Amino acid sequence: MERALVVYYSRGGNTKKMAESIAEGIKEEKVEVEVRDVKDVKAEDLLGYDAIVIGSPTYYGGMAAEIKKLFDESVKFHGKLDGKVGAAFSSSGEIGGGNETTIHNILNAMLIHGMIIQGDWKGDHYGPVSINLPDSRVTKKCVRLGSRVANLVKKLNCC
Repeated sequence: MERALVVYYSRGGNTKKMAESIAEGIKEEKVEVEVRDVKDVKAEDLLGYDAIVIGSPTYYGGMAAEIKKLFDESVKFHGKLDGKVGAAFSSSGEIGGGNETTIHNILNAMLIHGMIIQGDWKGDHYGPVSINLPDSRVTKKCVRLGSRVANLVKKLNCC
């Protein structure tokens, strides 16, 4: 069975809520999923999953140091995440607060690992973003991302 990991850092709980909604979408597609705070994830843990979705609040236009540390430690597994599905999401306190640059930072690290990125043609193209507490629009986008990630994993593992 396909396995997905949703990793997040959340100081105030907003990014955690987004992570849980993404996991809901993954579960709906019958893919096994774990949701874990980044403090409970080691770089080698990433090797055991078909899909990795990572979320961070936006700090100065970039990912939280805790998420960056995970990517820095993942360098020792360079090439081993090749072909895994990746996606990202972010929260911030302001419109124009750097959500997209944060997502781009996460996706850039995933691309360097050779991961296959799941975007969305229906808005929040790079990944779901939330301003403060996730509202119903954000929750729907998160569930949709989870579903799309799960379906891509199943397509890639079908044969």
